[in-house]
Formats: sequence, structure tokens, C-alpha cells
Amino acid sequence: MLRRLYDWTLSLAQHRHATSALGAVSFVESSFFPIPPDAILIPMVIARRSAAWRLAFICTVMSVLGGLFGYLIGALLFEQVAQPILSFYGYADKFEEFASAYNEWGVWIVLIAGLTPFPFKVITIASGATGLSLPVFILASIVARGARFFIVSALLYWFGQPIRAFIEKRLGLVFTVGMVLLIGGFLALKLLF
Repeated sequence: MLRRLYDWTLSLAQHRHATSALGAVSFVESSFFPIPPDAILIPMVIARRSAAWRLAFICTVMSVLGGLFGYLIGALLFEQVAQPILSFYGYADKFEEFASAYNEWGVWIVLIAGLTPFPFKVITIASGATGLSLPVFILASIVARGARFFIVSALLYWFGQPIRAFIEKRLGLVFTVGMVLLIGGFLALKLLF
């Protein structure tokens, strides 16, 4: 089953609308969608190595724009949705403490989360909800997301064939590690917040 899914993803990566799909997934993943753009970026770069830098650029731009959308969700919907719930449970004062600590360390939080498998949408929404400086958020997002997507693309560009052979030979292991990282990111989120 994994082999068919892998082959299908590679064929999808060569589809004429694949670049648009990559941009769309990069945008929505930064604000609400659970699947990271790497799931499309990696097979696309493997399938079209010469497009690695352009694909990394598309991922970066669309991810930062999606992050701004997530920031707006946190900034504009916090009062209507989260604030009444926090007040009902008596956590409104604790959120002020959280927001203060978040803003003190916000640039590092955005940088670290933007580079890792940690769900970036949580950080974008939290940044808007806590009022993290918008220029700081944008700059940290550009650096973190750009580094992440360009590093992935660079590794695939330079070592694409051996990586592709490794993935194809150990598809089950790669899938398991990917799932552990994804679930680990959600568990870390639950423990931290």
C-alpha cells in the first residue's frame, strides 16, 4: 500500500498543476491544514531536480503568506472565540502571563518551530493571539521557513538519487519516522500548551 501511495505521489508531483498544489498546501499548512508541504515538495524535487530552488521559493513565499493568515486568525478571532472560554474556566489572567512570556521568546519560538516538524499553524495563531510584533513574526517566518525548504531542496538536489534509493528501499521506515515526527509534534504541542 505504501509503495502505491509513494508512486502515486511521485506521479502527482509531475502533474501540470503540481506547482499550484504545492503553493496551496504551503499556504494552508501555515494556518490550519495538518499536512506539511514537504509531503509534496520532496517528491516534486525528486521528480524534477532542476526545479528545486524554484519549488523551495514557492514553498517559502506561500508558507509565510499562510503564516500571516494564521496570525490574523489569532489576532482577530481570539476575542470572539478563545477569550470567553478562557474567562469561563478562569484562565484569562494566566493567558496574560503566557502572552508576556511568548512575546519575550517569540522570535526564537517562531524560528525553532518554523524549522522543525512542529505544527507551524499553532505558532502563527499563537503569535497573532499574543500580539507578537508583526515585523518580528514576518522576519522570523521568512528565515525559518526559507531555511527549512531550501535545506530540504538542497539536500535533494545534491543527494537526490541516493536519497530516492534510500526512500524506495526503506519506505516503511521512512513512513514510520515521518509519522512519529508528526505525532510527536502534536504531543509536544499538547504538553507545552
